[in-house]
Amino acid sequence: MNTLSSTKAGEALQPKAKFRPLAVNQIEVSGFFGPKLDVIATTTAKILFDRCIEARMLEQVDPDLPNPGIVIPFQHNNTVTTQMFWDSDFGKSIETAAYALNRQRDAELEARVDAVIDAYGRLQTEDGYLNSWYLRIEPGKRWTNLRDRHELYNAGHLIEGAIAYYHATGKRKFLDILSRYADCIDATFGPEAGKKRGYPGHPELELALIKLGRVTGEQRYLDLAKFFVDVRGEAPSYFDEEANARGEKPEDFHFSTLEYCQAHKPVREQREVVGHAVRAAYLYAGMADVATEFSDTSLDPALNALWSHLTERNLYVTGGFGPSKDNEGLTFDYDLPNDSAYAETCAAVALVFWASRMLGREPDARYGDVMERAIYNNVLSGLSDDGSHFFYDNPLESHGYHHRWRWHRCPCCPPNVSRLLASIGTYFYGVSEDEVAVHLYCSNKADLRVAGRKLSLGQTTNYPADGRIAFQIDPEEACPFTLSLRIPDWADGYSLKLNGETVDAKPEKGYIRLARTWQAGDQLTLDLDMQPHKLYANTQVAHDQGRTAILRGPIVYCIEGVDHDAPLNTYLVKDAVPITPSTIEAWPDTVALEVEALVEYRKDDALYNTEPPLRKPATLKAIPYYLWDNREPGEMLVWLRREV
Repeated sequence: MNTLSSTKAGEALQPKAKFRPLAVNQIEVSGFFGPKLDVIATTTAKILFDRCIEARMLEQVDPDLPNPGIVIPFQHNNTVTTQMFWDSDFGKSIETAAYALNRQRDAELEARVDAVIDAYGRLQTEDGYLNSWYLRIEPGKRWTNLRDRHELYNAGHLIEGAIAYYHATGKRKFLDILSRYADCIDATFGPEAGKKRGYPGHPELELALIKLGRVTGEQRYLDLAKFFVDVRGEAPSYFDEEANARGEKPEDFHFSTLEYCQAHKPVREQREVVGHAVRAAYLYAGMADVATEFSDTSLDPALNALWSHLTERNLYVTGGFGPSKDNEGLTFDYDLPNDSAYAETCAAVALVFWASRMLGREPDARYGDVMERAIYNNVLSGLSDDGSHFFYDNPLESHGYHHRWRWHRCPCCPPNVSRLLASIGTYFYGVSEDEVAVHLYCSNKADLRVAGRKLSLGQTTNYPADGRIAFQIDPEEACPFTLSLRIPDWADGYSLKLNGETVDAKPEKGYIRLARTWQAGDQLTLDLDMQPHKLYANTQVAHDQGRTAILRGPIVYCIEGVDHDAPLNTYLVKDAVPITPSTIEAWPDTVALEVEALVEYRKDDALYNTEPPLRKPATLKAIPYYLWDNREPGEMLVWLRREV
């Protein structure tokens, strides 16, 4: 007899398994994300190459072209120029193009990528070293300033681009080039005598090495990733010794403290998220990857404390973090200003990376919920609806002067948001030896292996417009495994049916875990309650006192000036007022919301008055935050004033 079971609350979970994501060529995405992937495939991927080349990046990479010299001036006491990061921009752009080609083959785009790959092949030295800045602009200075100059960070993005291109096209040339570079790095850094005990100033290479180890089967790449995690922040400080060797004083570091790059203490001793937001999340993602690959529970106390510190005290409701422009990162707990919020797109992307890798250890909705919130809000807002313009910073309030830009002298965000969204299907599932965890909901069809057998797994849904998700489970033969479904924390209720029969199962750590011998043709339907909610911030968040935000499903809503007649901060809403689903002309398939409100006004233009303002009824039209600034320029507001 075929039985169905679920883990009950309070029961111990099995020892931690390794949950791996799918490769991009294992999943076909449609539904909500399908059109966005098509825009990236047809428009954004090409724009990235156009604008990289327009910025003169290929001139720096290709030794057959005239050397462009220093195009972007030095800054930070003549320490860095964003031109040093150009390899990372090309790496992410190639990664985006790879996912675009997987979606839709395009001979012209593929030829352009191949031309850049050929240029990198001509640039590479005999020992495998590959960094365009140090080979063409400042030769002879390699490995002299890991703290500031993104040398290893660039390598990471090139490696990830090479892996993606191999998965999408089957071509090995770029993967072979970058494997040689990884071998060069491995010959230079490590715990062995005669090697440098340095590590990336800007973490990222750790993630790439884990991916490279998985795709090649080479343990040494995994070991090198672990070394970079283990050695970070040890005393004496490698970054201070490096500065002394350059004839500089460590105390003259532009950002004053190594907290900026999370190298102030060993990672296992870190408990608070500090410094540059993107560097922080990339580091913690690498730590989580190492914890998973090596079953290293010694990293758990740090990872758990860091996650709690970020999500309980320093995370914007949109899934962004890092309020300060000065350090592109953290300041102090509960400092979450709205109109000056930095909330860099790259930081939200990095948070998705971190959350997904925390899910590599086990299904836990603490991570899945934050990953979903970041994707549907701060990440999606980073790319315009037509795929041509980009947000670097993502405020939660605008007075009408903040808009997406065409390009930037530090163009890290355009290819970063593009590569994440173009590979979004790889975040839907985690697969262990005998379990498939469903983290995100969207129509798709995936081909994977579980319990030693092939499995076709599909979702059909209009999510997030509604909360019904139908699963099609088709193993090649009857197969026992566990299927785990995330129940989001925003859902007031849910129901679950298997082949038409109601299933009474309770979530464990936010996931319903269904252990069963699955048969071809099994149908599972999950219904999530999508009632809108009003959210209220912790009272220590001064900027949100007396205000409320609106959430429906995973989506945070905002109001825009284009839909309203009065300044947005003159509107007030009651706590108990109903929120009604609606439509909006620009996006007829998107759920907008209407909220009954009051608007304050005066009969005169006096700056100050002894009489309170008058009030009259009004209706607010709210749209998903990620869609703002796609129509007419104007105000935007996430946190609405409450009537008191």
